[in-house]
Amino acid sequence: MKTISDLFQQKPGQWGLRGDPYLWQEMAEQLATTPLPKTAAQLEQLLTELFETLTGQPITAEKFIPVERFPRGGMSGGMVSPEFWRETAVPLLLSRFTKIA
Repeated sequence: MKTISDLFQQKPGQWGLRGDPYLWQEMAEQLATTPLPKTAAQLEQLLTELFETLTGQPITAEKFIPVERFPRGGMSGGMVSPEFWRETAVPLLLSRFTKIA
């Protein structure tokens, strides 16, 4: 059975901020046993809800989001970019879903 975490196997070529790879990994782990939904819209809703659960902010947030549990090194250490998730990560995951659905 395919799970949503299968969509996370190949990482994006570029990240937004230093916290984004940690969030990517955390989301993959959270979704390891979640079967693929029937539609891309359901997947998008699930991803945006999980983003908010894990970061404490909606994916529509305008500012970078500090996530205390992520490593703090460097200028953007521990920071997540909602813009990266809206414009790059989620569309990438949705396109992978469309290819295998």
